[in-house]
Amino acid sequence: MNDTNKEKLSACVRNFKLPRYHEIPTVGLYLEQVTRYISDLLAPVQENCITNSMVSNYVKKKLIANPHKKQYDRDQIAYLIFIAAAKSVLSLDDIRQLIELQQKTYSPQKAYDYFCDEMENTLAYVFGLNRTPDEIGSDPFEEKTLLRSVVIALSNKIYLEKCLTVIREDGDLPQ
Repeated sequence: MNDTNKEKLSACVRNFKLPRYHEIPTVGLYLEQVTRYISDLLAPVQENCITNSMVSNYVKKKLIANPHKKQYDRDQIAYLIFIAAAKSVLSLDDIRQLIELQQKTYSPQKAYDYFCDEMENTLAYVFGLNRTPDEIGSDPFEEKTLLRSVVIALSNKIYLEKCLTVIREDGDLPQ
């Protein structure tokens, strides 16, 4: 892969930043607003990651709580961001199990912020922007290791998909 393609590849994650828990809207968002918000956040690394019907399905399967007066709060939105990202590498049953483990160890805020830190850190490493991944947090819990494993799998999948897209656009692979 030439330097121009490497630059194209790393551009999608260079400025990628997820909002931290305290930056997620505090006012309740309606279903369509939630899916638009999450889709826009994840667009640099994942396309078509969440739809209204997916969110309704996650509520039905009790991955997230029912909305209050048809509005989703900060906790629900944080969980949905994680689910939208993780579903490309994990089954919904595995995601449910990880969420249940997390809820025994961390608050939604701490778990979500760990996820954001790990996602940005690992993407920067996998895409070659950092020489080594940073060590995030100092908690010795297995849940942290499991989260890092999910993010590593997700980051490598994103990298592979972006590489193949750049190679196709360059004409080196069939469409």
